[in-house]
Amino acid sequence: MTTAAAGRPAPRGRIDKRQAILDAAFAVFARRGYAQACVQEIAEEAGVAKPTVYNHLGDKENLFRHAMAAAADLVMAENLAVVERLRAPGDDLRAALEDTGHRLLKVCCGQRAGALRALTYAQLTTFPDLAEVVQGRTSGRLGEALADRFARLALAGRLRTEDPARAAEQFLALLTGPMETRSRLGTRTVGAAERREIARSAVDTFLLAYGGAGP
Repeated sequence: MTTAAAGRPAPRGRIDKRQAILDAAFAVFARRGYAQACVQEIAEEAGVAKPTVYNHLGDKENLFRHAMAAAADLVMAENLAVVERLRAPGDDLRAALEDTGHRLLKVCCGQRAGALRALTYAQLTTFPDLAEVVQGRTSGRLGEALADRFARLALAGRLRTEDPARAAEQFLALLTGPMETRSRLGTRTVGAAERREIARSAVDTFLLAYGGAGP
């Protein structure tokens, strides 16, 4: 009986090899685009034989879908780590929100997140469900996590909102809207000083609407 058939977790080496393939696939897709990427190059990048790629993830289309989902999960993990800092924001809520906004923008401007957006936009015709998958794994989960933090801050009297989910959505829009414009849809680099300016302006507007009685 195989390990999987016995209901036991797959061996660590198999999991690591699968992750290496997914990482390599995303790197190659980001570099070449979906149409120009080939499984042989992905196998070489991952340090495995070409049949190993097929054994783990099947054909190129399935490999692309899984690589995109895995990359989205990594971006989400970075964002969740940023939002987690709001669990204990300290006495200066404005400063905590500005720091959170700047860190979220830094993730947004990162190489992985940028490649994820570019590949999603480029392949919407071929993979019409891709935007929903990527968005659900990134902005959807991020909004939920941020809404939870805002709900706790509202209970503590530090924010004023009866709809934390809407507050989270609007906070993110205040960040991503200007970023999309200033980055020219990801074709222009936005430096740290400019990101901080965007975060500061976003928090100014956000607190005008949602600022509570506390600091």
